[in-house]
Order: sequence, then C-alpha cells, then structure tokens
Amino acid sequence: MGIYELSLAIIVCINIVLALGLNLITGYCGQISLGHAAFFGIGAYTVGVLAKAGFPSAVCIFAAILMAGFIGIIVGTASLRVRDDFLAITTMGVGFLFLGIIRQQEGLLGGEMGLSGIPTIGFDKPGFLVIAFIAVILCSALSLYIKRSWMGFAFDAVATDEDTAKLLTVDVAAYKLTAFALGTAMAGLAGGLYCYFTRFIMPDDFGFLTSISVLSMVAVGGIGSVPGVIIGTALLTLLPEMSTFLSDYKLLFYGAMLFAVMRFAPEGIAGIGTRVVQIYGRRGDAK
Repeated sequence: MGIYELSLAIIVCINIVLALGLNLITGYCGQISLGHAAFFGIGAYTVGVLAKAGFPSAVCIFAAILMAGFIGIIVGTASLRVRDDFLAITTMGVGFLFLGIIRQQEGLLGGEMGLSGIPTIGFDKPGFLVIAFIAVILCSALSLYIKRSWMGFAFDAVATDEDTAKLLTVDVAAYKLTAFALGTAMAGLAGGLYCYFTRFIMPDDFGFLTSISVLSMVAVGGIGSVPGVIIGTALLTLLPEMSTFLSDYKLLFYGAMLFAVMRFAPEGIAGIGTRVVQIYGRRGDAK
C-alpha cells in the first residue's frame, strides 16, 4: 500500500469515528446536530495546544476526548428546552461560535492562519493506520453495545416520542446529555487523531460544511445503523478521491447523495441491504 492509499485509509478511519459520534446523538437519540464539526475541532485544537506544550500523545488524546465531551454536556444542557428545528439551529450556532473564538485567538490557537508545528505522534503511517483502525473498532463496539443495552432502548424511546418516554419514567434530560457527551467525546477523539495526522489545523477544517458532510455520511449509510454509517462514511470519503469531477464538486456530490437517499431510501444503505435480504429470504422460503 502506497503513501497515498495509507493516508486515504487513515482519513476514512477518522471520518468513521467522527460519524459514529454523530450517529449516537442523531441516529440513536434523535437529537439533530448541525454543529458536530465544532467538537471535532475542539479535540483537534486541544491536542494541538497540548502537544506543542510538550505533553505525551496519550495525555493529549485523553484530554481531547474529555474536553469535547465536557463541552458537549454544556451544549446539551443549554439545549434541553429545545428540539427539532430549534435544536438544529442551536447546534449550528455553537459551530459558528467555535469558529469565531478560534479565529480571534491568533497567539495560542493561530487564528486564521491555523496552528502549525504540531509534533508527530511517534508512529509512521502504517502504525498510525493501526491506531486509527483500533479507534474505529472501539467506537463501533461501544455503539453496538449501547444499542443493545437498556441505554439504547431509552435513547430509542426519547427519539420516538419524548413525552411518552417521560410517562414511562425515562429520564429524558439525562439520556439526552449522555448522548451528547458520548457523541461529542468521539468527535474529540477523531479531532485528536486528525491533528496528529495532519500536524497542521485551521478553522476552515471544522466549519459548517464539515458538519453537513458528516451528517450526509450518517444519512447515506443509514441513521442509527453502525454498519451502515461505516459503509456510508467510507463511500462518501473515497468516491470524491476516485474522480476529479467529484473532488472539485464534493459538496454538490454530498448534497445530491443526501437528497437522493432522503427521497428514495430514507433508511440509507443499511435499509436497502435489509430489504434485499428480506426479499431473497422470502424467495428462498417460497422455494
């Protein structure tokens, strides 16, 4: 595997971790977030600042996870009284607030020029790919465990009908905060890995368009489905790299894919796969 292929595989893994975090918030708990890239950026800048200060890589990554998760709890607490479109607008505002803060901090965070000179994590690209892949495995395992646990059932109840969930004695506020904490912590992990991989970060890497791109990956793969999110993220990450046209019009491609899926297959790739299996299963039973 060449350098380009290794780099692309690492980016796919980082995007999967990021998308799995959003899937916890939106897919499991039904909380629409249009500011997920902000927590991605919080993780990246946390690692960037601490790494330049000389802290070990393990400490930096752990701090990125904690910082993003902590800010996620704050945002989740502030968003408890809003839902649906108002929640989407609130989280979008968090993203813009994050970018505004970053752009004003020229000394510590590099401002518009970005943060450069970030030390290496100490692994070559094959080694870094192993680390990124382990992160994917851990986040996938955690997501699948949550889905099959009591917490997953509570998330599903909150996503389906908050008022009914309250009648069933589900602590809606607590589960919303838990979803935000876990999902944003995963985004922080993805941001930390991204920072160590690129060793140069700038505000535009974590803007609103990044949030839309991640949301597209989740929706195309299948909202709430871990395998679907993994496939959708890999697909939307790799396809633009295989075509110059798609690379030049990446956002147009993401928008078209999102529109097509929402119009013709709201369940995403995971839903299409399930339908195909059911159809062939019925044919097999008929024979």
